[in-house]
Amino acid sequence: MKGKKPDHGRGTALAESPEFLGSQIKGRLWIERQGEIFLSWGRVVLLEQIRETGSIAAAARAMKMAYSHAWSLVANMNDLAGEELVGRTFGGRHGGKAWLTPAGEAAITQFWELADKFREWLKDQEA
Repeated sequence: MKGKKPDHGRGTALAESPEFLGSQIKGRLWIERQGEIFLSWGRVVLLEQIRETGSIAAAARAMKMAYSHAWSLVANMNDLAGEELVGRTFGGRHGGKAWLTPAGEAAITQFWELADKFREWLKDQEA
């Protein structure tokens, strides 16, 4: 391994409680479907990067992730959603393009709304 893997701003915990008597509750959040991870912080950031760059390859580069890994995450999310979250055209002379479908946009919105509720819940906890 050449260096430390980037954390893409997510740190070690998505949320944490206030410290109480030297202890703190920390948590990560992900959504599973059919026993597999469907959405998580990293997957949602990947979707956002695809929206921003218009390309799965460019999104992977921005996240310092192998294209094959990004592609497999997108394919897995599309499969678990039962519909495309990411639409795409393939290669060609000027390369392929990718975009978020309405279902992809909704998935991002729903994940961040749930993450906000999770953060608020953890703020109310005492270790």
